[in-house]
Amino acid sequence: MATNAAVQGRAAVRPRQSAGLWSDAFGRLLKNRLAILGLVLVTLLLLAGIFGPIVAPWPYQVQDLQAVFANGNRPLPPLSPNHLLGTDQLGRDLFSRLLDGARISVTVAFVVQIVILLIGVPIGAVAGWFGGRLDNALMRLTDVIYAFPDLLFIILLSVAFRETFFGKALDGLLLVFVAIGLTSWVTVARLVRGQLLSLKETEFVEAARAIGVSDRRIVTRHLLPNGMGPIIVAITLGIPGAILAEATLAYIGIGVQPPRASWGSLIAEGQKFVRSEPHLVVFPAIAIALALIGFTFLGAGLRDALDPKLKGKQ
Repeated sequence: MATNAAVQGRAAVRPRQSAGLWSDAFGRLLKNRLAILGLVLVTLLLLAGIFGPIVAPWPYQVQDLQAVFANGNRPLPPLSPNHLLGTDQLGRDLFSRLLDGARISVTVAFVVQIVILLIGVPIGAVAGWFGGRLDNALMRLTDVIYAFPDLLFIILLSVAFRETFFGKALDGLLLVFVAIGLTSWVTVARLVRGQLLSLKETEFVEAARAIGVSDRRIVTRHLLPNGMGPIIVAITLGIPGAILAEATLAYIGIGVQPPRASWGSLIAEGQKFVRSEPHLVVFPAIAIALALIGFTFLGAGLRDALDPKLKGKQ
């Protein structure tokens, strides 16, 4: 009896086995209230971007001139009949245009990150795996790109190509994708390089080399998957910068072409009436702020959840 009790006692204090890196990270993420708030905001933004044109009460470019004329040729205030958030100075429904801006922001956020991955991951992987002079040359290239002012470079590219077919494609969005992506891949490249430098000397890599596995297969099948956690965090935290960069370009008149409704262009159009009709600026500004807060909170939560140092603290 005593022996059985001792065995049961040892079994009771046996530490709980981990369910795996991603399962543990997901559990820690669910315990982070700010991360959940960020996830809710991001989900709402995605839903607005995907289903916005379906639920929008008006097409984003349609003018309700009769209502504006009845209001003395002034924008309609919020909670006006048929216009939940009012209209702009041309009689276009502000709520519908905010939903169109959400679609633009969602598209820019994710397509820019794809461009960043396509540029940054190969450069970082090649530099980290081969090292030597190639690593030095690629890292000097990243230093040059990093040292150049991002916004200035984006503006130069946008101005140089805005009148070309490339600049007008997708209402100007294609140029925005490429311009922001070309200036934002440096962080991912450095992160991938650091991950490969720390992993390529491990035992499983030596074993793969010993049995004749090719360098490309080792990098793509073993090293990159094992370093995906920090890369995912970097991509998530990079999305707010892409959204803000697109809004800034639209605010100064570069990027998305009218009548598309970027949040930045809505602020630029509404600032002329900011004293008399502040809702034209306040609502787009709130939309930008909520999008940035959502992705920032979610990215910070993912960083904490995927940090191995926090594993034993929760």
